[in-house]
Order: sequence, then structure tokens, then C-alpha cells
Amino acid sequence: MARSPSGATIDPFDVVDRLVGDYSLLYVVDLDGIERGDPQLDYLQEISRDIPLWVDAGIRTSDQAIDILVAGARRAILSSAYLRGPNALARAWKLSTELVFEIEMVGARLSPPAGEWGTMDPVALAGIVRGTGPDHLVVSPRETDPEWPVIQAIAAGGPTWVDGSFTVSELPRLSETGAIGGIFHLDDLLTHWEEGGEAPLPATDAVTTRDDET
Repeated sequence: MARSPSGATIDPFDVVDRLVGDYSLLYVVDLDGIERGDPQLDYLQEISRDIPLWVDAGIRTSDQAIDILVAGARRAILSSAYLRGPNALARAWKLSTELVFEIEMVGARLSPPAGEWGTMDPVALAGIVRGTGPDHLVVSPRETDPEWPVIQAIAAGGPTWVDGSFTVSELPRLSETGAIGGIFHLDDLLTHWEEGGEAPLPATDAVTTRDDET
């Protein structure tokens, strides 16, 4: 059951209907895929009919990435937390170029990766990933505030989005660092709606929302 920050029950499809008019892209975190390896492909297919999706479902193999794309995602998210090194990334890239790579960080270093990337430096990892194929990167700080100098260094190499602990209040930092977009949590928007706000949260064309309730 999906719930708002106040505890009210919400229908994810109703939320998507409200998002369609104001946002051009939805970033979906599929917790069933991440925690149990069982992404909700039927839901993803239904939602993708209304709005383009980037989907993080804890992909660990190239075949899983293709399943997400076939279900209707515009792009599938691969992550340093789940993908086991550059060889697995290269295999996925050969099958599809509709991929985005997420770099999970704690402070200025990678969070412990699932595989062997040969570095704990996020900037070095960004170079490895872009050298393999994917150009769009998502930097996801965990448990700490974004390390903006690190993000700036990664953004200098190509299109970079900021997720994780990023909040709407940090929108001005995106342009300062060269990042092209931020991914803010659906809870921010639900709280805004519950407080009577009908207009979308302040955003640029490059900023999207993350739906952790799917």
C-alpha cells in the first residue's frame, strides 16, 4: 500500500495523472525489483503509457535491463550498487544504448559496490562508465548531503543528474555545478499537495520526480 507522508493512502496511478500535466519525465524506483528481484513490469507498462519513465529496478544483468525496456521504460538504470563491474556494463551496452548509470556515494566516495570496479573514486568511476558507453549519469548521495565539488567534476565529463539526498531547495546548485537535472522525492510533492499547493514545485525542464512507491 502506497502512502503519503501524512499516512494517507494514495493510488500511484492518480499521482501519475497529476504529474503528467507538469512534468515530462518520471524516475521510478521499483522496490520489488531492488529488494526481491521481481520488478513490477505490468505496473511499469501501464504507467509508461502516460509519461516517459526512467526505471531503477535493481538491475544486475543485461537481460534484466532489456526486460525493463520492453515493459516501456525510456531508459533503464544500472547502478554501481548492483552491477558487477565494467564487463557486465559492456554486455548490457551491446544489447541496448537506452541505459543510464547511477553512481551511489557516501560522502565523497563510492558506497560499497556490488562488484569490482577497480576504484572507490566516483569521478574515476564516471570515466570508466563513460568510456564503456553510457553518457548520462545519475549521482546518488546516500545518508549525507551532496558533495557538490565531486558532482561538478563528474558533470564536466557529460550529462549528470543528482538524486539521493538531493532536495528541491538545492535546485540553484545544479546550474552552479553543471549538472543538467535533479531528481526529487515524490514525498516532497505529496506534502506540497496536502498543504494545498496545486502548482508544481519549482522546477526546470531538466528536473523530474522520483516515485519510490511503485
